[in-house]
Amino acid sequence: TVLFPAGSSADVTARMLADGMGKALGANVVVVNRPGAGGAIGYRYTAAQKPDGYALVWNSNSISTTFHSGMLAFNYEAFDPVARVLVETPMLAVRADSRWKTLADMIAEAKAKPRTINVANSGTGSHTHISSVALFKTAGVEAVDVPFGAAQVVTSLLGGQVDAAMQLPAALSEHVKAGKARFLAALIPARDPAFPDVPTARESGVDVSLEAWRGIAVPHGTPQPVIAALEAAILKTVESPEFKSGCEKIGARPAFADAQSFGRTIAAEDAELAKLMVVMGMKK
Repeated sequence: TVLFPAGSSADVTARMLADGMGKALGANVVVVNRPGAGGAIGYRYTAAQKPDGYALVWNSNSISTTFHSGMLAFNYEAFDPVARVLVETPMLAVRADSRWKTLADMIAEAKAKPRTINVANSGTGSHTHISSVALFKTAGVEAVDVPFGAAQVVTSLLGGQVDAAMQLPAALSEHVKAGKARFLAALIPARDPAFPDVPTARESGVDVSLEAWRGIAVPHGTPQPVIAALEAAILKTVESPEFKSGCEKIGARPAFADAQSFGRTIAAEDAELAKLMVVMGMKK
């Protein structure tokens, strides 16, 4: 189950993973898109399936953001982690002809003219929404959040309906290469190797880092031998040249972590996101 629409970075990377896992397992791994409610619809569907290894969810930070924003009645403990697969960088983007050349330029204008800058994201409670709110709250300025569906964000930015957008690289990297958009800031601790010319938010004076991860999880209670077999297939896929090349094209970074390590990451980040969402006024 993929929580976001066809053509999104989640969908593209899930299909690359499914192809590799299918070859490793000698079985078809079918991608089904169940978008909506920041991922909650797909999580609900998968959690209700039999824990036999045939129902997988393309998990992400959204398991915590949907729960803490009140859109999901259960938290990450409804699933057993299998493996982290990759990480992506939330990026603040503007059109190529934007008057802002740096994040500092935008922040300065937002301070002088509160709530006049519109920033699009992929939907209420999504990782890009959390990232956008955290960026501007930390900077001490007020921007107007525009929580579109994921498919509308790019067209709205390029069409001039919004001033900026917070997105993961895959959504905008081709438009950046084509000279239609620019990345102003990356919300990670150090510069992304795929975008070495894009400064981090911290370099621009805003101490925010919210890297997005994606991985595979299964309904809680799935037998350990089944999880181990899936984990092995994922590792083989993530280490393949085809998967690495596919990720590089869309600005994602392969970042395998085994089930135990992935589980610790999810639990630790869940606690941090809960605190952040309280500060942001988004925790229900």
